[in-house]
Amino acid sequence: MKSIIRNIKQQFFAMRNGVIADRYRKAGAPYKIIFGLNLPQIADIAAGITPSAPLARWLWNNTSTRESVLIAPMLFPRDEMTPAEAITWIQTASSTEAIDILCHRLLRHLPFATEIATALATAPDDLSRYAAMRLLFNLFPASAAIIAPIARSEARKNNPVTLPLATMIINELEWI
Repeated sequence: MKSIIRNIKQQFFAMRNGVIADRYRKAGAPYKIIFGLNLPQIADIAAGITPSAPLARWLWNNTSTRESVLIAPMLFPRDEMTPAEAITWIQTASSTEAIDILCHRLLRHLPFATEIATALATAPDDLSRYAAMRLLFNLFPASAAIIAPIARSEARKNNPVTLPLATMIINELEWI
């Protein structure tokens, strides 16, 4: 696994973009190391790596490096993720960007995605509720009946972290 991690880090370094990295730093990104890769670059690197739960866990826990956190959900085998671990990943996410990737690339594909989203919809912390909104948005429109009351409740909180997603969901519901 060490050689795979070294290879991943070398690819991050080779594709680094200082201008983008500086923008993330100035915007307050919570990472010590930011290579400035965009999502397609990270996805390209992930495509060349065999999915592995231990590797993905190591990368997710490498919270000092933005790209490590973002590639982790792309490398976690879907059939190995449990509801408890999914909630742990959400609760340990360091940014909305990490939650976006986690939900879009991994959690929305899991058979228990709706249960996770509904469980976190009333969580006390903003990022967990953001994850619930993001996951519900990814499940739209199939689960509209479940999503609508949760999104409306979250929108009434007027929380700057969750309001944009809750509003998008409500707008989509009204359009349908």
